[in-house]
Amino acid sequence: MISNESLKTVSTYKKGRSGEDMACSFLESLGYRILTRNYVYKKKEVDIVARDKNEIVFVEVKQRATDRFGQPYEAVNRKKQQSIIMVADNYISRYAIDLEARFDIISITQHPTLPPKIEHIKNAFIPSVI
Repeated sequence: MISNESLKTVSTYKKGRSGEDMACSFLESLGYRILTRNYVYKKKEVDIVARDKNEIVFVEVKQRATDRFGQPYEAVNRKKQQSIIMVADNYISRYAIDLEARFDIISITQHPTLPPKIEHIKNAFIPSVI
């Protein structure tokens, strides 16, 4: 028997995958080359790693059905940013990337009866130097 929690997880995964598919298509339409999706390091993840001209771009995708509780991009708080930066650092080291890095957010509002609203926030955050 499948629990309600398991069904919720599958549904959340499908919604997330759908948002990432939209984000990849959107980025490709702008000339980005998708390098990797769902890159994981130490149980942390970056949704999309892409190349935009001479930059490597780490993209977090956030999707919601409405903006009733705020814009999707607002969910990328400092803790999430630090997680993305850690994963990006591993990716850059692992693949010996010698490009400027950038951190973007794709914010998608997907109401069931309306076309999706996609907002691309370039340089959404910058790693702080400590």
